[in-house]
Amino acid sequence: MTDFQEYDTRLEDWETLRADTAFNGLLVGNGASRAVWDDFGYDSLFENARVVEEKPLSPSELSVFEAMQTRSFEQVLGALKTTSRINKALAVSSAAPRNRYYAIKEALINTVHAVHIPWRLVQPSTLATLNQELGRYRTVFTTNYDLLNYWAIQQAPETIGDLFLGDDHSFDLSRATTDKPRLLYLHGGLHLVRNQDGTARKLTSTEGTLLGSFAINNTLKTLDDVPLFVNEGPSTDKLKTIRSSDYLSFCYEQLLQHRDNLCLFGHALGEQDRHIIHALRLAAPKTVAISIYPRSQAFIQHQKRHYAKVFQGLEVELRFFDAKSHPLGDPKLSVPVEV
Repeated sequence: MTDFQEYDTRLEDWETLRADTAFNGLLVGNGASRAVWDDFGYDSLFENARVVEEKPLSPSELSVFEAMQTRSFEQVLGALKTTSRINKALAVSSAAPRNRYYAIKEALINTVHAVHIPWRLVQPSTLATLNQELGRYRTVFTTNYDLLNYWAIQQAPETIGDLFLGDDHSFDLSRATTDKPRLLYLHGGLHLVRNQDGTARKLTSTEGTLLGSFAINNTLKTLDDVPLFVNEGPSTDKLKTIRSSDYLSFCYEQLLQHRDNLCLFGHALGEQDRHIIHALRLAAPKTVAISIYPRSQAFIQHQKRHYAKVFQGLEVELRFFDAKSHPLGDPKLSVPVEV
């Protein structure tokens, strides 16, 4: 594939494309969430947490991010949790790291609630559409950490699973093999937490109460669960968090090994996603179908050039389709954002 060729503005219809080519893998990005709720289009959860109306990050909390040279809430909260426990074991005051932990988590909670679609606005038909479409693939990878896919799975859990099994809903590598379609959260999710031993666990609740429970900041003497999700930051920073989790590492390894035809929906594969690009280039699926939202002819050509560069030098067939023709991009899914 050469970077010098000219690209036309033609986009295929997804249903027609799917009829002649089988895809057993789907990689979902932020564009899928934005198709439902445009407020998911925020540029930075970290930047939003600095200016959120209710209790934003203070200079003291920001200094912790600066000291760790990261914008990852998961990394910062995990480090503060460990520091507090070590201080307590050494009979050193753990008040400072514990207080920073709860302040940062509260800023995260307020920010998530400021951008996340409320449960009361989610249409059952939307969740049914998402569930049905996700269940058509052997493996669904997603870098989104919002609750849309989680809610969709709850509507019909027999359609697709998430590998969090057993009474404790923990991830167990020995039980990761399944014949049922599976949804893998490459960047974790708001419904996932890191256990004290570093393993991952899924929080469970009925539909919308999970988003409500995410607002509860436990102020008991013992620190509560650290949310397991990778927010923005350099690709190397994201990969560091991924490698520190057995579940996230497993998901990433599955992407590295995915050589079957793959549909890419709503994923920009930008500079911050170098780790995802690296995995895709190593996997080198035979065919990759890529969604493009037809904003303009110039935009379509620009996007085609971008994706061609991502896969340059590989024997990968790229097919480009209209995002609106895919069930995940159906304009009927869109919910007007409240003002």
